[in-house]
Amino acid sequence: MNGTSLLVLLLQVVAAVAWTPLLIGVMRTVRARLEGRSGGGVLQPWRDVRKLLAKEPLRAPGSTAVLAAAPIVLMASSLLLCGLVPSLSTVALEAVPGDLFVVVSVLLVGTVALALLGLESGTAFGGMGSSRHMMIAALVEPTVLLSVYALSVPTGTSSLAAIVAARITHVETVLNPVSLLAIVALVVVVVAETGRLPVDNPATHLELTMVHEAMILESGGRDLGWLELGSWLRLTALLGLVVNLAVPWGVAVQADPAGLGLALVAATVKVLAAGAVLAAVEVFLAKLRLFRVPELLAGSFVLAFLSVSASYLVQG
Repeated sequence: MNGTSLLVLLLQVVAAVAWTPLLIGVMRTVRARLEGRSGGGVLQPWRDVRKLLAKEPLRAPGSTAVLAAAPIVLMASSLLLCGLVPSLSTVALEAVPGDLFVVVSVLLVGTVALALLGLESGTAFGGMGSSRHMMIAALVEPTVLLSVYALSVPTGTSSLAAIVAARITHVETVLNPVSLLAIVALVVVVVAETGRLPVDNPATHLELTMVHEAMILESGGRDLGWLELGSWLRLTALLGLVVNLAVPWGVAVQADPAGLGLALVAATVKVLAAGAVLAAVEVFLAKLRLFRVPELLAGSFVLAFLSVSASYLVQG
């Protein structure tokens, strides 16, 4: 069973790598169409990453190993995150459990790697971006724990695979106020964690507004390619987690070829549809002022806390 679960983990990683440029391309195309632009096409992100990965990175004299290691750490943590999140199957790997706390810890590794990269650049922009990034992370991580914990109360376990499997068989756990509160809180923190509007604007380089772009401003070539792909993979993994918790049907309970094939199609449709909806909503949003971001994230924390309280009331 361990060999089968390892195969499922690898399949989820390969699927995520294949989805990710397509997901970003769909989101950019949707935004371009709604804004009256033609855009670069759905496959443009894949071409951009391929071009970046073929270039040698330029690093400033006197820079430490952090500048070279941070993109690799971010990429590795993002790949592991995609493998641990049950996007295709609920078959869990015993050696590397897809536990809620393990997944959040892996997510935090990539967050810290990005922050160290911004500090390593030695520029005011990099330090400012790292400071903002860690402030957002400090507000996001507790909300992720609370919201998924609320969904784990009916199952009695913090394993993400077990939570998704239980929600497939028990429809009443999906269609209730607890689930609604937790999913809304999760959507807000996914937007914040991945640097989307209204928390951050990935399409800007204005020093007063950028967070993610400020940390990677001094990177180029292969380093920038790993950073871009790693950040996109985090979006894919977190979107996959949200859609499978909100609409768990289609995820394979058994690791058979037919079930995995159906799960691959269902997950592709759900992730791309969620990305398109997110991009369409972004067109009608303005970026929040930095000092208003904690208010938004505090609101999501309150929703997550209410979902935990309501879950115990429902259980009682």
